[in-house]
Amino acid sequence: MDKDLQAKQEARDLAKQAELAQRQLFTFSQEKLNAITEAVAKTFEAAAAELAQMACEETGFGNVEDKITKNRFASRTVLEAIKPMKCVGILKEASELWEVGVPVGVIAAIVPSTNPTSTVCYKAMIALKAGNAIIFSPHPKALACTLRATRIVAEAAEKAGAPKGCVSCLTIPSLDGCRELMSVEQVKLILATGGPAMVKAAYSSGKPAIGVGAGNGPAYLHPSCDLKDALEKILKSKTFDNGTVCASEQSVIVESAMDAQAAEMAKSMGYYFMKEQEAKSLGGILFRPNGALNPEIVGKPAKVLAEKAGFSVPAGTKILVAREQDAGTKYPYSHEKLCPVLAWFTVEDEEDARKLAVKVLCHEGVGHTFSIHAKDKDAVRRFCREIPVSRFLVNAPAAQGGIGAVTKLFPALTLGCGAVGGSSSSNNISPMDLVNIRKVAWGQGSEDDLVEILTMKILERLSKE
Repeated sequence: MDKDLQAKQEARDLAKQAELAQRQLFTFSQEKLNAITEAVAKTFEAAAAELAQMACEETGFGNVEDKITKNRFASRTVLEAIKPMKCVGILKEASELWEVGVPVGVIAAIVPSTNPTSTVCYKAMIALKAGNAIIFSPHPKALACTLRATRIVAEAAEKAGAPKGCVSCLTIPSLDGCRELMSVEQVKLILATGGPAMVKAAYSSGKPAIGVGAGNGPAYLHPSCDLKDALEKILKSKTFDNGTVCASEQSVIVESAMDAQAAEMAKSMGYYFMKEQEAKSLGGILFRPNGALNPEIVGKPAKVLAEKAGFSVPAGTKILVAREQDAGTKYPYSHEKLCPVLAWFTVEDEEDARKLAVKVLCHEGVGHTFSIHAKDKDAVRRFCREIPVSRFLVNAPAAQGGIGAVTKLFPALTLGCGAVGGSSSSNNISPMDLVNIRKVAWGQGSEDDLVEILTMKILERLSKE
């Protein structure tokens, strides 16, 4: 049997096993599901360093310390957020309308190579909290670390009383196997975090899917901002795990009146403004001829990126910056760049900044994330009504803010982009996105009572008119 056939058969077998496991999970109380998720979180957090090391060595993306932080975020922080949540059973019991949380069933989950271990813990925890079984489809570039993360989660869940097979992973990374997993009868929902092609495949599977679009968030430095604070936060975000978080800033928009000051301050912090030829050389290797991001540049530090492009940068360089003119296919720096590289746009005024931000997002990243640095709340009000994103961040590092690490957003590693971004949800995906709400509605009197109620409402409305 060839590899693709083996992968398809494995997907079918795991789906059958997961369905049996989920039938048992369905009978569990919320308290028992809570105990399982807590056991998963504590066990995974204890393995955070080991898994981070594995992920960096296998993929070549990011750095160990920040991946440890991601793993702890996906376990400890997510656990704290979901602890008080009631997801299954009777959620509300009003006199005439009840709400009952019902697990969706078996979930297929796509795992990206940029976050191959933290995504496993996060998705498993929100699935188990809501009484669902989950099957992971790993990225070929991150097979070993994803399998290891899955085994750690599965063993912890089973020791805490979860049925065998409630958490599993394909061991053969095959496109055919992944497609089979998404299409099998037992799978009821797809959580797709990955490249555009994989997300499109999830939505084309005929199953309900929650997909994540591309991130390409601009950061606008409003004249009222604390400039030093804003640049420090962008630096903190864009260098985190060498730029692999999709919510991180991809461009900076600054008005011409403060451009020189902002650029000089940025340079003093480790932003390196590339010369025209340097920017052209790097731009030539950021993407493949078909427009796809070049995996050789993903998650690499600034110094390595410069060397790949044939130039050197001063010691202490943390981010490479290219002055860009516009957004579109002809402007490489206006795309999402999962590495510490930023576009730098200069505009005349706030209105030009708003128009450019919309143009950048509509080119790529619509529905995802935008950040503004401003003390002027009226400016925030003006922008938040116009910018087509699901996460509008104010005075926050976008990577950490978008995933909910330093904001009140739900802590998540799957960020919905809403209808405008081609996603079924605009949420930071939580356990409540993985349940169906059953409504128990009580009848409101006899037919004669209903007629009387409707008549009274009509008369009341007429009297007001």
